[in-house]
Amino acid sequence: MPAATTEAESIEPQSLKKLSIKSLKRALDLFSPVHGQFPPPDAEAKKIRLSHKMKVAFGGVEPVSQPPRQPDRGNEQTTSSALALTGPEGSKSTQKGVTENALVVGPTFQPKGLNSIGTSGKSTTIIPANVSSYERNFSTSALMERIPSRWPRPEWHAPWKNYRVIQGHLGWVRSVAFDPSNEWFCTGSADRTIKIWDVATGVLKLTLTGHIEQVRGLAVSNRHTYMFSAGDDKQVKCWDLEQNKVIRSYHGHLSGVYCLALHPTLDVLLTGGRDSVCRVWDIRTKMQIFALTGHDNTVCSVFTRPTDPQVVTGSHDTTIKFWDLRYGKTMTTLTHHKKSVRAMTLHPKENAFASASADNTKKFSLPKGEFCHNMLSQQKTIINAMAVNEDGVMVTGGDNGSIWFWDWKSGHSFQQSETIVQPGSLESEAGIYAACYDQTGSRLVTCEADKTIKMWKEDENATPETHPVNFKPPKEIRRF
Repeated sequence: MPAATTEAESIEPQSLKKLSIKSLKRALDLFSPVHGQFPPPDAEAKKIRLSHKMKVAFGGVEPVSQPPRQPDRGNEQTTSSALALTGPEGSKSTQKGVTENALVVGPTFQPKGLNSIGTSGKSTTIIPANVSSYERNFSTSALMERIPSRWPRPEWHAPWKNYRVIQGHLGWVRSVAFDPSNEWFCTGSADRTIKIWDVATGVLKLTLTGHIEQVRGLAVSNRHTYMFSAGDDKQVKCWDLEQNKVIRSYHGHLSGVYCLALHPTLDVLLTGGRDSVCRVWDIRTKMQIFALTGHDNTVCSVFTRPTDPQVVTGSHDTTIKFWDLRYGKTMTTLTHHKKSVRAMTLHPKENAFASASADNTKKFSLPKGEFCHNMLSQQKTIINAMAVNEDGVMVTGGDNGSIWFWDWKSGHSFQQSETIVQPGSLESEAGIYAACYDQTGSRLVTCEADKTIKMWKEDENATPETHPVNFKPPKEIRRF
């Protein structure tokens, strides 16, 4: 015991700093290589790394072993390793005296007979086994069967250009509708007026006053000489275009009216508004036929069809509802969107429609409302307006002034442009509130927040060579 105490006393005291420097020096001596030189390669680590890479690249591949053949006269028995695709049965014949240790990629089929041909008619690709690991991993793409994309290729469409800017309104332009004769179109504005413009020249023909708030919805009848308007003042008006005055008003909405549509075959008018109700009016008697209730928030878009579902509404509650016009009941509710459905458009030829929301633009089939697909790009803004013509060119207009043109069939956006605000306006006033094609589908009118109306047409000088389609099919089809 006393000897232990003397040994403890003989240890010279050392400072904490000195001890830590000693420890650091020992660690460097043990683990650090000579500075400026790389440590020698560790063969065991390299072997483990290569085996892991092989397992990742060829984990699902099983070796096919065959019984060794007897060597022929004068030939030595050799062994080769190869990667091979399954091919015809006849392609399995190899050189004499060679035993194959092959890796077969893909499904293997049991031979039915000596002279039978395998079910796979593909050729056999041999990759020599003596290539490097990197080259072998790189060449696995050559072994995989190329499956062509089933996504339809977009048709070529000429890009659209702005050829006319019409000024005249004193407020945001909120709505637009074309005359069935295609001679004029009307616009409704936040300055509480409705203006009628000549399509060919863009000249103002008429200004109608009567609303006391902004005009949010317009429709022109193709059965009568009537035009219908709806606004934030809760009023829905019927204008006689022979006398240019209001002849009927439809009372019943409890708040602003945001959208309006005319039935194509019946004398029925549909309006939707902030009271979460789509109301069905008899045009002649001014009576409310139905109040289509079921939405939990503002009804901001509506369109009608001659066959069931005759009424389709979109709402700020993110749902789209199909309505049975005979009983005034909901037929189907679509809950695919995650944001407000502010715009919808019906294809003029196909039994399909598209709906736009801040999350995505989606296409649905009719009459069942089955989800077809999302558009292949996201505009990433609130979409207030959309329209489609018979050629399959769909246009969407956003709150930030972006106007995108889409190929209807494939969902490919072939043109993405920004509207230019008129001089004197703020950059923040580059917003598009309404869009509509004329009756021929060759002219497009957009209504904007800088108080202007812009007219667009296709570029006549564009060809598929000057403006090629830059299309990449999606890798996966999202089903929501």
